[in-house]
Amino acid sequence: MKIVVTGGLGFIGSHTVVELQNKGFEVVIIDNLSNSSIEVLDGIIKITGKKPEFIEMDLRDKVEVGNFFKKHADVSGVIHFAASKAVGESVENPLLYYENNLGTLVYILQQLSKKAESHFIFSSSCTVYGQADELPITESAPVKPAESPYGNTKQVGEEIIRDTCKVKTELQAIALRYFNPVGAHPSVEIGELPLGVPQNLIPYITQTGMGMRDQLSVYGDDYPTQDGTAVRDYIHVVDLAKAHVIALQRLIDKKNESNYEVFNIGTGTGSSVLEVIKSFEKVSGKNLPYKIVGRREGDVVAAYADTTKANKKLGWKAEKTLDDALASAWKWEQKVRG
Repeated sequence: MKIVVTGGLGFIGSHTVVELQNKGFEVVIIDNLSNSSIEVLDGIIKITGKKPEFIEMDLRDKVEVGNFFKKHADVSGVIHFAASKAVGESVENPLLYYENNLGTLVYILQQLSKKAESHFIFSSSCTVYGQADELPITESAPVKPAESPYGNTKQVGEEIIRDTCKVKTELQAIALRYFNPVGAHPSVEIGELPLGVPQNLIPYITQTGMGMRDQLSVYGDDYPTQDGTAVRDYIHVVDLAKAHVIALQRLIDKKNESNYEVFNIGTGTGSSVLEVIKSFEKVSGKNLPYKIVGRREGDVVAAYADTTKANKKLGWKAEKTLDDALASAWKWEQKVRG
């Protein structure tokens, strides 16, 4: 079966391409290389021994999207990662985010809606919950007003898919709301490659471990958590990639209970920033310099998943630990900077 992976050279996308190819799917990657590197393709080929078809394309071009689906009429599914994802940048440039994250989604769904049957997996996020009233967070938790345009694009993206599925019953879709993806492939051929100063905790930690950054800033130690630092659910990117393939297979096998479903993808365990630092120090054998600074606007106190629904209905469960994830992220950082 031919599956399109948009943003397939990005962090989560590239790991998902690997898992798809390992399961025998034919993969077509669409990526505009705005936040990724063509070298990632070499890493995918080294791991799987197969070269996916790669098309450099900007999905904001509606005509090009139409032409692609005309040419590839045999596409049976799309896993949609292509989106801008930096919270701070979205606040500064909301229109870029709305165009890039929502316009492209609409164009793809318009094309899939013309097909007799199509399968669609959407890269959503736990940001849709904001600061949840109860922990762990279940799929039935209320979606709070978004803290940023980025978060809003995930909420509205889900609404667009849900509304489309109501009238286009031939479209089968699953939105995966995932928590904090971290780590790298065990082969160390692909991993997280942030451009410029990392927006996420783990690459900042590994870059600090390499001496690229003087020290890590810990934003706030006065939260109502076990050690005062913010708590998140860190999921190994390989576990997350596998969840996408399992979700896609659920749709192909017609195991879905409705043509639009939502699943949380996380470990079910919350880890504080200080716990993450300790885990890194354990697996790397390095002392990590850090300083406590003020809280960041928009940061929630704690967020971790209730994964019961994904465990039972998808038959998926996170297998790798925080130590596993940090060990792989550290190996990847050493390779990239070596």
